[in-house]
Amino acid sequence: MGSGGYMTQSAAVKRAAAAGAASSGTDTAQRLRIALGHLSLALRPTAAGSAADLTPTRAAVLLNAVRNGRVRLADVAQQEGLNPTLLSRTVANLAQDGLLTRSHDDGDRRVGWIEATPAGQRLARHIRAQRTQAVQSALDELAPAAQAQLEAALPALEELAERMNPCRTQAANRDEADR
Repeated sequence: MGSGGYMTQSAAVKRAAAAGAASSGTDTAQRLRIALGHLSLALRPTAAGSAADLTPTRAAVLLNAVRNGRVRLADVAQQEGLNPTLLSRTVANLAQDGLLTRSHDDGDRRVGWIEATPAGQRLARHIRAQRTQAVQSALDELAPAAQAQLEAALPALEELAERMNPCRTQAANRDEADR
């Protein structure tokens, strides 16, 4: 086992070989899901987020607002997989902390919008920088061949992320239905 109780890649390979596991698409999907899950969990906590008392949900909502600019609450709920009650509480906390502003649509008062404040944008930059540095530090510990493999895999991983983006999928479904 590696640090954090996770199985190292070589241990996983040895275990698979010992079990006589054949490589298949399902095995690849499972291994990729597990690896991405571990990476996601490892990147959530940051010193900047902790100092601002951000939960993972609060950080996700703040980063969403910074990434998307002024954004509808319904879109944030969908993109982040949050129910309206949790999102409302989260936005209220972020607004109280001066990280977001909340407004209503002039044409339809039922529609809410959020936007990151300058303080929220600064905090988001710090969180992203710390996450990027964490990845860079881990990459620096890998052998050059492993670094090259990861770099070569980036276009495929980026395409996979795009295909799995629920907002993109729903937009494509709407476009298809409009044809």
